[in-house]
Amino acid sequence: MNDTERHKAIIELLRETPFASVRDLQQRLKASPATIRRDIDKLHELGLARKVYGGISASDAGDSARLSARPYDENRDIAVEAKRAIAAKAADMVRDGDAIIVHAGSTCYQLGTLLARRNVRLWTNSMPLAAHLGEHGTCQLSLSGGALYREPGIIHDTAAGSPGFFASRFFVGTQGISSKGLLESHPLLVKVIGELAACADEIVLLADSRKFSIQPRNVALPLSRVGTIITDDGLTDANAKMLEEAGVTITIATVGGEN
Repeated sequence: MNDTERHKAIIELLRETPFASVRDLQQRLKASPATIRRDIDKLHELGLARKVYGGISASDAGDSARLSARPYDENRDIAVEAKRAIAAKAADMVRDGDAIIVHAGSTCYQLGTLLARRNVRLWTNSMPLAAHLGEHGTCQLSLSGGALYREPGIIHDTAAGSPGFFASRFFVGTQGISSKGLLESHPLLVKVIGELAACADEIVLLADSRKFSIQPRNVALPLSRVGTIITDDGLTDANAKMLEEAGVTITIATVGGEN
């Protein structure tokens, strides 16, 4: 495999996962660590990807605008390994007997499936998660009432306001992240996230590192409202600094390795 073929393969991989380590690429491309590091340096130099600690991450440029507009049915199949690793870390935060809110979204869905048979009280507005828990779960399930919005896949009553459910933690995903906070393109999600944030003691953001390169126009929550973010090991030093300055605790879920 020549340089051009390896570079193309790396870019294709980063469309499906937010981060790839040198070891991942070495095994996948059958190349030496020195060759992989040269590839990473070149792709970073060309602006096609980002060189991060231990490997490479998707570029801030790329196709972030297109990704931010993906419907749920498409988004759920992107960066699945990272989402599962993040969800596993989030599940470790939940204790038996807890009351929690799990918002709509593909990473939150992964969390909900891990909690399906746990002794917890779980409230959700996610249509896909509610369907899964109804069929496979034993946890105490409470659902949002109202109309079904097939995109973004939530059940919501626009006249009802905040639900009468109070939780120790609100697990939420987001389309994008910036210094301004959690970003969403759908106005309904901005409204819903704001309402649910008032119903929990702590807000835990579940977001793979690609979300830092996606910039929808609407701010759903400022970073100062977030207690913890669980993300993957593609997080850059600059974004880590931004989160720390906002007082957000960072938990890293290792993709493709031990969590």
